[in-house]
Amino acid sequence: VCPVDAKKELLEECNNIWKELEECQSKLILLGIETLLQSDTKLALLMLQWKALTVDYQVWHERSPETISTNPDVLLELGKEELQKVKNDLEKVLSAVCSKNKQLEEDLEREQQWYEEQEQILNTLNRIEEETKPQVEQLYKARGLEELHNKMLKLKTYKKELLSALGDFLDDHFPLPQGSGSAINKKFSSEPAVELLALQDILEILINKLMVTPHEPYVTINESFWPPYIELLLRSGMALRHPEDPNRMRLEAFHK
Repeated sequence: VCPVDAKKELLEECNNIWKELEECQSKLILLGIETLLQSDTKLALLMLQWKALTVDYQVWHERSPETISTNPDVLLELGKEELQKVKNDLEKVLSAVCSKNKQLEEDLEREQQWYEEQEQILNTLNRIEEETKPQVEQLYKARGLEELHNKMLKLKTYKKELLSALGDFLDDHFPLPQGSGSAINKKFSSEPAVELLALQDILEILINKLMVTPHEPYVTINESFWPPYIELLLRSGMALRHPEDPNRMRLEAFHK
């Protein structure tokens, strides 16, 4: 039997099976129309279709598959056709996989190239950093020392200005008694004359003592300290007497 006759035989068998299916479907439709209820036609029709599909499913589930034809030539042609379809599908899959692999290889090559470029840039930057690190440290130290020196000069200038302004203020508002300390001492005491210190000098002595020896900031009051100045400092809270020795005083630690 030639392949053409096998195909014709197969088509005839398929047509016969299709006619049988159409007849079964027509019988089911006629049976469903006869038993429909007028109250709910659509629901009843759906229920009948569901029952028919359920029965059909159970039948096909229980039955064993049967060959359409027992003709070996028909089966051979069907097998060849099925194998050809499988071959075509596999060739399509293979082509898609090859294309995807090629694209992945191109992406991998680009990523490797980008990685190598970034690695070269990183090595270059590390080398430049190592070369310029001593210069930067030296420049940083030089700038730091220069800034510190400038700050010290500014502080010294500011200190001089403050001391000058303080001296002018004290000379204007708290001058030494007229006639100097020698005249006063000669009038009230037989001891040798002592030159009185200005209020600015007393404050400088107290400040220096507090800054140089903060653990022992007290200064001994001698004859060069004019008593009104001492009383002024004590009453204004700028100075404090020693709790055990009234002849010693210290500057109040305003900086703490």
